[in-house]
Amino acid sequence: MGVFEYTAKHATSGQILRGTMDVPARDDVIAFIRKNRMILVSVREAPTQVRLPAFRKGVATRDVVIFTRQFATMINAGLPLVQALNILAQQTENKTFRDITRAVVYDVEAGNTLADAMRKHPKAFTDLYVNMVAAGEAGGILDTILDRLAAFLEKNDALVRKVKGAMVYPAVIMSVAVIAVAVLLLGVIPTFASMFASVNMELPLPTRIVMGASQFLLRFWWALIGGLGLFGLAVRAYYRTPNGRKVVDGGLLKAPVLGDLLRKSAVSRFTRTLGTLVSSGVSILDGLEITAKTAGNRVIHDAVMHSRQSIAGGETIAGPLQASGVFPPMVISMISVGEQTGGLDDMLSKIADFYDSEVDVAVSALLSLMEPLMIVVLGLIVGGMVVAMYLPIFDMVNTVQ
Repeated sequence: MGVFEYTAKHATSGQILRGTMDVPARDDVIAFIRKNRMILVSVREAPTQVRLPAFRKGVATRDVVIFTRQFATMINAGLPLVQALNILAQQTENKTFRDITRAVVYDVEAGNTLADAMRKHPKAFTDLYVNMVAAGEAGGILDTILDRLAAFLEKNDALVRKVKGAMVYPAVIMSVAVIAVAVLLLGVIPTFASMFASVNMELPLPTRIVMGASQFLLRFWWALIGGLGLFGLAVRAYYRTPNGRKVVDGGLLKAPVLGDLLRKSAVSRFTRTLGTLVSSGVSILDGLEITAKTAGNRVIHDAVMHSRQSIAGGETIAGPLQASGVFPPMVISMISVGEQTGGLDDMLSKIADFYDSEVDVAVSALLSLMEPLMIVVLGLIVGGMVVAMYLPIFDMVNTVQ
């Protein structure tokens, strides 16, 4: 059995009829249409609904970036829309994205616009993506819009990779530190503890602290893991609340060095997203709403939405952004000039280009600070534990002498 969708024309009135049938074969649909004295227009097997279960591979940002660049190239070369989509569906390696692309092709062939077909798959195509495609279709400049969209996605993907790359080194060092401490506490310290117990001597305070930590970890490791897990779930639940997310995101923006990096990357993303939308013909109100959703930070989201309310009330964008205290004065001034001169999209693009380079500087500063800091912290922890365990041995040597 299969589900088939058909389009037929009424023989007398000429009315177009569409429907679905759950039948064994395509010929059964044709027989039904002829039996009811209708003229067959088209019949095709309905695509299966695309779902993204937890165990199935999702759609990575990089897949969408490559898809958009290739799509823009083919449309600029003059290939028909459906043919270009079919080619992209055949060559993509991600099975989920392949199914989504085929579903988009089917919907376009059924008479839907490209934007409406993409809107059904928010896991792959964001609101920003769909709105820009809709603006391109409405203005007859889909090829130009796809070029802008591809350039935007490539730069945004590069920005995200820079920020994530800055977090990799500290995460690796912290992981090594945790493993080293666990090995010492679970494997090495108990051996020293047995040796000291046989000597029956009073141990120095640092040694007793380290041995106590070792005994606690040996006996209650399950409680420690459970406690960390519960703490992580509690933080996650708190972050999902509106107030919690605002507090956490605000704290991250105020953090030394890291906050500067996050602020600059957020400014770059905001200005590039809004500039791309405005230059593509999306209204400023819709552009601000979409930009707020993609901000990635609750504080910046609220600032952008306040700016949207200001615009709706006939005021400027710059005022609410300045009142939020999130955006640097230079950004506020350049946005204000862009509003006054009517070149807001160009001004936003210039700000984004500037802050892209600022993100590079911030990443370098973060790495140059974190590298020696993490090494010193790791050395103090491991070295302190080793010295604590050797203090009794030094006392024993002095006693013998």
